[in-house]
Amino acid sequence: MADRKIPIALTIAGSDSGGGAGIQADLKSFSANHAFGASVITALTAQNTLGVTGIHEVPLDFVTAQMDAVFSDLNVRAVKIGMLASSAIIETVAGGLRKWQAKNIVLDPVMVTTSGDPLLADQAVETLRSVLFPLAAVVTPNLHEAARITGGDLAATRAGMIAQGRAILAMGARAALIKGGHAELAADDGESADVLVTASGEHWFSARRIDTRNTHGTGCSLSSAIAANLANGMALDAAVAAAKAWLTGAIAASDRLTVGKGPGPVHHFHNLWPDA
Repeated sequence: MADRKIPIALTIAGSDSGGGAGIQADLKSFSANHAFGASVITALTAQNTLGVTGIHEVPLDFVTAQMDAVFSDLNVRAVKIGMLASSAIIETVAGGLRKWQAKNIVLDPVMVTTSGDPLLADQAVETLRSVLFPLAAVVTPNLHEAARITGGDLAATRAGMIAQGRAILAMGARAALIKGGHAELAADDGESADVLVTASGEHWFSARRIDTRNTHGTGCSLSSAIAANLANGMALDAAVAAAKAWLTGAIAASDRLTVGKGPGPVHHFHNLWPDA
């Protein structure tokens, strides 16, 4: 059988010491979706399933050093971007992406944790919009993040989600995936509905809403699964569909894990680990 080079995906994000979100969730998602994961850490968090107790930003020159080390050696086919914390880090990461002509950039505009802890300074939101959106193949906000980015109210209808996706495209992104899992939309009848908005139209992805508190790291995991699928050569709509299906299974299996005293992580390896 001919040798096959493994596709490489890079995560640029913060570390979650509890292992359920951030860099740790990204690397698990890459592995579960058939990509080799590399990482650039932008911040360290003291974090568990109950919340964040501390954040330490990585010095800018060391963020650059990590990016140079990865891109100078590895054939990175896709990049997932998560927690960036400050305008200075956003500018630094954007400079590195331009320098190395990174492709298939999936930008997850992480602003708060599942437990409500802030991860992005207010003044950094505009930097994120103006500097990174034009580099992104797709931006993947949840409803709360989409409202903050666009300066509007929380979308309560599918039309509202589409409108906010269009606004994000107007800011320079090539596509926007507005994730509806954080709220019950009118007429969704118990479904978690996301919409991919591109210049050519909209594509809806729906799955049943799962009753579990173990949703820590869902946003990180979905965006990194999309990046892994892009690294494997999938078109964007197919990459989103496959990532959505995988994450739905990971959420459904999350109660098989017992991790921490608060909302636990999804089961990244639900289709690989035995039930026992």
